[in-house]
Amino acid sequence: MPELPEVEAVRRSLEQLVVGKTIERVDVRLPRIVRTPSPEVFVQSLTGRRVEAVNRRGKYLLLTVSPFLLISHLRMEGQYRLTETDVDELPHTHVVFQFTDGTELRYRDVRQFGTMDLVRSPSEWPDGLARLGPEPFDPLLTPQLLKSRLASRTVPIKAAWLDQTVLAGVGNIYADEALFAAGIHPEKPAGKLTTLELSRLLHETREVLQKAVDAGGSSIRSYVNGYGRHGGFQISLAVYGRDGEPCVRCGTTLEKTRVAGRGTHWCPSCQRKPRTRRARAKTSREGEKDGRNSR
Repeated sequence: MPELPEVEAVRRSLEQLVVGKTIERVDVRLPRIVRTPSPEVFVQSLTGRRVEAVNRRGKYLLLTVSPFLLISHLRMEGQYRLTETDVDELPHTHVVFQFTDGTELRYRDVRQFGTMDLVRSPSEWPDGLARLGPEPFDPLLTPQLLKSRLASRTVPIKAAWLDQTVLAGVGNIYADEALFAAGIHPEKPAGKLTTLELSRLLHETREVLQKAVDAGGSSIRSYVNGYGRHGGFQISLAVYGRDGEPCVRCGTTLEKTRVAGRGTHWCPSCQRKPRTRRARAKTSREGEKDGRNSR
């Protein structure tokens, strides 16, 4: 958190709020937020530059400040907020971009996990960004392509769907929602999914992400966009955070488990748990025994 819909909402708000503004001064108060270059060079390089565009790749924000690209990863709780310079600051404000028009873009991060990198070319991109897989909405991304990429993967599909080298931007919330909508158990081995199942999962992933984008994202904890506004999709979540409640589809009590180290929400009825090899062998033996007894 934030995931693709939240980062996209931040991108859209910053596009409206800061594109065209000229940076007069930069104040880096927590040096480790800036990974490259040094905080001193970071400040010097951005001073006097104009923000030309705000884009997104996966969960990364990409601010074009020619000849540089400012790459910002919000991680768990990073936030941007545009304010007037005389507005009191909130705690945990670590980087401030002051513009020539008297406004400030403030970066706030309670957990301090967010990062910023200022680069000149793709060869300097941080490894996480350089290795990203296709965007969920990429028209070239097909179930057949996913099938070929996941064919040898034995990890649970939930783990594969969170792997940013497989699919960029999908995180814990929307992986749970998409798997539920597709009727696929989160622990099913990724390589065992059929092309039809992957087609359904890709479709539902796109559907849930688009709905979340339209709603401005989900405010589960502290997420707000550049205007300081919360998202609205959290009221539409079908399984995430609803363990112990009835399934919206069948009424079965939703459960929570851990998959790939992440809290995972699912419906035992709508998402049938895959049988293990041992369970299949036991069923086969019992069938053979019943067959002998009926002779």
